[in-house]
Amino acid sequence: MLSNTVQEVFTALDAAVRALGALDWERIPALERLDALDRLETARRRQTACSNEIAGSLDRNDDGEIGPILYKLIADVLRISPAESRRRLRDAEQLHPRTTLTGQPMPPELPATAKVWGAGQLDIDHLRVIQKFIRDLPGHIATAEVEKAEVFLAEKAKELRPDQLTKAADQLALTINPDGTFSDTDRALRRGFTWCGRQRPDGMSIGKLVATPELRAMFEAWCAKFAAPGMCNPEDQSPTVTTEPTQDVIDRDSRSHAQRQHDALGALLRGQLGDPKLGQHKGLPVTVIVSATLDQLQAGAGVAVTGGGTLLPMRDLIRMASHAYHYLCVFEKHTQRPLYLGRTKRIATGDQRLVLHALDRGCTAPGCDVPGYFAEVHHIDEWANGGNTDIDKLTFACTTEHPLIKPGGWQTRKRKDGRTLGCPHRDLDPPWGLLVEHLRRTIGRLGFAGLSLAPATTPVCPPRMHDVS
Repeated sequence: MLSNTVQEVFTALDAAVRALGALDWERIPALERLDALDRLETARRRQTACSNEIAGSLDRNDDGEIGPILYKLIADVLRISPAESRRRLRDAEQLHPRTTLTGQPMPPELPATAKVWGAGQLDIDHLRVIQKFIRDLPGHIATAEVEKAEVFLAEKAKELRPDQLTKAADQLALTINPDGTFSDTDRALRRGFTWCGRQRPDGMSIGKLVATPELRAMFEAWCAKFAAPGMCNPEDQSPTVTTEPTQDVIDRDSRSHAQRQHDALGALLRGQLGDPKLGQHKGLPVTVIVSATLDQLQAGAGVAVTGGGTLLPMRDLIRMASHAYHYLCVFEKHTQRPLYLGRTKRIATGDQRLVLHALDRGCTAPGCDVPGYFAEVHHIDEWANGGNTDIDKLTFACTTEHPLIKPGGWQTRKRKDGRTLGCPHRDLDPPWGLLVEHLRRTIGRLGFAGLSLAPATTPVCPPRMHDVS
């Protein structure tokens, strides 16, 4: 609950907003409306700065009252994405005073920007331009030069639009580093690959790759052969991979250069996944784990779900399965392979993990969407307290949530249908705490078939499939 002082401030703010909304703007002169729009924009920016400060203060002065996953809690309360919540917390780290390990006060990381940001003179796009400029500077630039440049851009941001500020920042970067000198360390810090958002409605995904010169050189060499016309064409009945394509195969290839490179990358990964030389990941071969219902497999329709949370159309799954060993299915009437280990073994087996991939899909803590590939196996009844390593007493929990499943923290229990329900301790149960089970866990029910797809050329175990009836 808000204190009386804070409540009074917000009551006054709400009243002011209502009064603004009640004005008849059509009767007010146009120039006055324009001035009002400017004032309102400044007020909105100040509120944004204040919001970030409140979020940052939670991170700095939590004292364990809220817990370690602050960004998720903020995302739930404000109904924003976890990515946006993280961005706001990062902004707060850069724009608000800091303290040393001994408690001595320090200025913000971006002091000049923080000043105009708090005054409501910067939009979020202005801030992103300045942050990108500082982030992209090479490491050999003197600290004094960086500070001077930050002050210059913060002052210019009060006069320019974000697109104009971007041009000024680009010119300033050329002035500070005219020779374009970047060290190996500078380049290494910028490398990365990320998916840009979730899958699109058509199932496709967009990614962003920032490649080092070495990676680009290797990719060029690979594509020179495997992205050539006629190579690795999924439209062919038998795609050409290990031999040279015939002229007829080349002539039938209507793919673009970008499409051929995509298919060449797919051939590279398909040839590696499942190879025993890659070792194991959390007790299973490094391969694609997919969950689908038996009805979907028989009808060849619908979507399956991978251990990473990707939705995989059934046509694609069947195509992948055509050149892979289906070495295990999750089944209702389990036979031959042990899923109930009692006290004989503490660590869950690969078979048990496959069952959990189909059953839980990922971390079962409320509000957590970490997929099964990155989750740990948790004993519903703690092993240290005499719990058994049996499939009906196991569930998935991510590395962040797992340590919190304890008395006074998150609790887990099994429902009658065998699925896991995660809920907070009653003393930690805010209005937003109990969330409806994730959509990803409502896609499937008991009877899902979990298949691990390994290339047929490098089987990880004999090809066999258990009864799923």
